[in-house]
Amino acid sequence: MNENELSKVIVDICYRIHTKLGPGLLESVYEAILFYELNAINLKVERQKPIPIIWNEIHLDIGFRSDLIVENKVIIEIKSVEQISEKEIVIEEENKIKKNKPRGKGRK
Repeated sequence: MNENELSKVIVDICYRIHTKLGPGLLESVYEAILFYELNAINLKVERQKPIPIIWNEIHLDIGFRSDLIVENKVIIEIKSVEQISEKEIVIEEENKIKKNKPRGKGRK
């Protein structure tokens, strides 16, 4: 599976989790469930893996810790909010409109 195919599978699972549980839970809850669901379909998933960073020849063993890494191809960082604000809803709707707006000549 390439990165795009893998990402589609991941997004579909995240969507199912979100629609069932909704917003407001701790990130660790969503992480645990996503980890379980990805493993259930036989994907290789690493959880809380340290990612090293090299800066000006300085090697930092833990630059950051990734929530999940799937098939060594996709890094997932989970974020959670108590509820989605009105501003975020407006931004999302504007993005949908922009995405569906015809581009270029000859399009209607």
